Amino acid sequence: GGTANKNFIINGNMSVAQRGTSFTTVTNNEYTLDRFNYRKSNDGEVTITQDSSGPDGFANSLKVDVTTADTSIAAGQFSILEYNVEAQDLQRLAFGTSSAKNFTLSFYVKSNKTGTYAVNITQTDNSAKQATLNYTINSANTWERKSLTFTGDTSGVINDDNGIGFLLYWWLTAGTTFSSGSTSASFQTFANADHAAGHAVNLLDSTSNEWFITGVQLEVGQNATEFEHEPFERTLTKC
Repeated sequence: GGTANKNFIINGNMSVAQRGTSFTTVTNNEYTLDRFNYRKSNDGEVTITQDSSGPDGFANSLKVDVTTADTSIAAGQFSILEYNVEAQDLQRLAFGTSSAKNFTLSFYVKSNKTGTYAVNITQTDNSAKQATLNYTINSANTWERKSLTFTGDTSGVINDDNGIGFLLYWWLTAGTTFSSGSTSASFQTFANADHAAGHAVNLLDSTSNEWFITGVQLEVGQNATEFEHEPFERTLTKC
């Protein structure tokens, strides 16, 4: 770790927002800050903004602000922040070979809503497979850095093209259809119940709830290294 261009994520510090800095009543599959989009199937509403707060060293974050509550989440309902990684950018993970590499996802998160959240990574090539791990927001309204390490998949080839290699899902709300299964750091055959396994928070249950994220980094290796800051113009070009 620690090398240049180690981060698979573009705009992980939420500095680029070409579509605007505030998105009200965000619809399903709507892109907000560059590279990040929102998925939903619920009766609540959120506003997503580029916020001017962050942990030390970060000027911006992505903020999800609940504007209409949904206190009763049906089994098939959900709320997700999503990021897509192009398959050609993941080739150094060597998936589908005996040299498949473990990798680590890290990020800073803050919310008034403490509890256990799920993060899912879905690999779409060569029959969908997925891995899901949990993180816990321990202290309300406090920036915390989270680190989740996933196991390289020796059987799941990632195509060398500009299609989707990984789908990253930060679950904010999950009905039992998606949260009743088991977590796994290793990639398993896709199952709805494992998609948000262990998720135990309904961020939508109050209009007082907010959730922030920044410093998103996906890198080869077992350990999270310091976030790779780069010049704004380089991030903008990638976006």
